[in-house]
Amino acid sequence: MMRYAARSGLRVWAWLGSRPPGQVLAPAAAMDLGPLRKSYRGDKEAFEEKHLASFDPIKQFAVWFEEAMQCPSIGEANAMCLATCTRDGRPSARMVLLKGFSHNGFRFFTNHESRKGKELDSNPFASVVFYWEPLNRQVRLEGSVERLPEEESEHYFHSRPRSSQIGAVVSRQSTVIPDREYLRKKNTELEELYREGTVPKPAYWGGYILKPDVVEFWQGQTNRLHDRIVFRRLRDAAAPTGLMTHKGEGNWVYERLAP
Repeated sequence: MMRYAARSGLRVWAWLGSRPPGQVLAPAAAMDLGPLRKSYRGDKEAFEEKHLASFDPIKQFAVWFEEAMQCPSIGEANAMCLATCTRDGRPSARMVLLKGFSHNGFRFFTNHESRKGKELDSNPFASVVFYWEPLNRQVRLEGSVERLPEEESEHYFHSRPRSSQIGAVVSRQSTVIPDREYLRKKNTELEELYREGTVPKPAYWGGYILKPDVVEFWQGQTNRLHDRIVFRRLRDAAAPTGLMTHKGEGNWVYERLAP
């Protein structure tokens, strides 16, 4: 038998059936999230080409990032979803924190032996998405990834809070462990070991830099005719471009994409 219930505008279907005495079955439900909608911006607030602060996507990103930093409803403007891929094309994604950006690229730090670290070793390309929901904005980056020099990783590691330094030593990220108590015990041991000294940066921990070839700026619209302006880096400045492709700064061009 199927029972239907409506809650907060959502439709939930739950399958109910007979079960043997004493046996507890986990509830199974299918949720229709179609009615779950939110209004974004109106057409008068559209993000048009004339609103670009710069025809350099890194400078444009800096403007949007500063606005996200100034928005009190955004807890971590530098939180980004990092998607990596195995050599044979199986993707994985997770949230990490951006720790710096410039025209050289976008920097983040992690364990080289983690799943993302191993995937970047075998397939050194990645995609990043920033989603600033209160501003109805996304920024997407795609490009190649390289390890940062060891000196830069060393410098950043020792700029972190001491507890984070010890945490990086404690955790062999993505490896199987018996329980949380294992982490607590190891953390206590290392706090005692390094109580009076410097915490050494593990050889398996360090930084990466993503060098974007594609940067897309997305502004949500209530009628779902979202604004998408994408910058592409040209490898060959002499290569012909389409009629709807515009010249940006340096070797960047930009286009508007249908939503």
